[in-house]
Amino acid sequence: MTGSMPLKIKIMLLAILPMVMVTTLTTWLGSKGARLLSEQEIEIFEESLLVSKRRELKHYVEMAQASIRPVIEQAGSNPAAAKAEVKRILHELTFGEDGYFFAYNREGINLVHPVQPELVGEDLIDLRDYNGEFIIRPLLRIAAEGGGYHRYLWKKPSRDVIEEKLGYVVQIPEWGWMFGTGLYIDDISTELNKIRTEVNKNIRENLFTVSVIVLGTSLIIVLLGLAINLHESRLADGRLRALAHRSILFHVHERRRFSRELHDGINQLMVSVLYRMELAQRKLTGGDAKGLEDLQAGRAVLNEAIQEVRRISHDLRPSILDDLGLASALGNLLDQFSERTAIRIRRELELPDKRLPEDIEMTLYRLIQEALTNVERHADASELIVKLDHQRDAVKLDLRDNGRGFDPDANRHLLGIGLRNMRERVELLGGDYKIDSGIGEGTRIRVRLPIKAP
Repeated sequence: MTGSMPLKIKIMLLAILPMVMVTTLTTWLGSKGARLLSEQEIEIFEESLLVSKRRELKHYVEMAQASIRPVIEQAGSNPAAAKAEVKRILHELTFGEDGYFFAYNREGINLVHPVQPELVGEDLIDLRDYNGEFIIRPLLRIAAEGGGYHRYLWKKPSRDVIEEKLGYVVQIPEWGWMFGTGLYIDDISTELNKIRTEVNKNIRENLFTVSVIVLGTSLIIVLLGLAINLHESRLADGRLRALAHRSILFHVHERRRFSRELHDGINQLMVSVLYRMELAQRKLTGGDAKGLEDLQAGRAVLNEAIQEVRRISHDLRPSILDDLGLASALGNLLDQFSERTAIRIRRELELPDKRLPEDIEMTLYRLIQEALTNVERHADASELIVKLDHQRDAVKLDLRDNGRGFDPDANRHLLGIGLRNMRERVELLGGDYKIDSGIGEGTRIRVRLPIKAP
């Protein structure tokens, strides 16, 4: 059908598409699983880093508590001096590049801030970050509850930018102060981003590798398919050339047989008629009445020639096949064979209501005709079974005799012209031909001819 996809391309697509789909799905699921697993590992890594920083913060605050505790305990009657001393100590305690301590009273007024001294004395209770979250209020609440950790945004001194910070605060219960310190955790974010970037890079590389493998495999399949198609095309061309050669030999053989029958039969008879007529002419010219006998003999030979012409014409194209159809032609052929040879025939002929294509009918007629000739000459059979059945797309012929049989494998090169002609007639129509025989087991010929849609 015009526009339809060739079967070989469909088979190739059926080989490639499922592989591509399965590989794509597997790769997608693997990438998704790898991302989930990497995120879980990153979360574990992040939590491990935060635990380390929490431990470090708590250690710094405990050191600061140890430094100011004696001052608080010895405040006595001069608490103002003690508070000033505590502020001085906290102001001077620093660690690392951005590590410092801060202090607020319970109203949120900053008391100590060595990095941003301009904040000292300022009321920061309502200070919010750019996300709108309070900063000092949660720290005061956590300190009042016994101390703890809090993450918030604050300006990093060394870079003068806002970064996320992890703070740890406690309370000085005697004065109601909250003090503590914090560590910026932007380095953790940077490290985690590096890990995520590396994971995404690995996933992309894996996807690229899988894509290259799939593309290479698909290309190999296509090349193999092309190679197989080319090989099959060459084999098909070889079979076509062999079939064409057999067809030519078959037609040459038919022409040779027809020429031999014309020369050995019709030509000899016509020469005999001509001889009789010339002989009769000479006798009648000389007044010899026996010339009439020669005319009668010539007439008989001419009638024999006419019968021979009819026989040859019937062999070329049986008129009964054109006039009455295949069923009547086969019935007449089988009846004449049975009367002539006394061989019993069991026939099962099932033909469609509509006539078969002309080449199918002629081939079936010639196959049965040739088979009857072989049975008569060689089989020494007493019974012949002829079955003819049709399907929507094929016709099946089954011929079986109970004769002496032969060994087809041992005598393949000695098979008669008739059997070879039968095979070639079937192959010319793209059919299947099979012969089964054995010594003393009779012979069976099975033929299947496809019926092509008009």
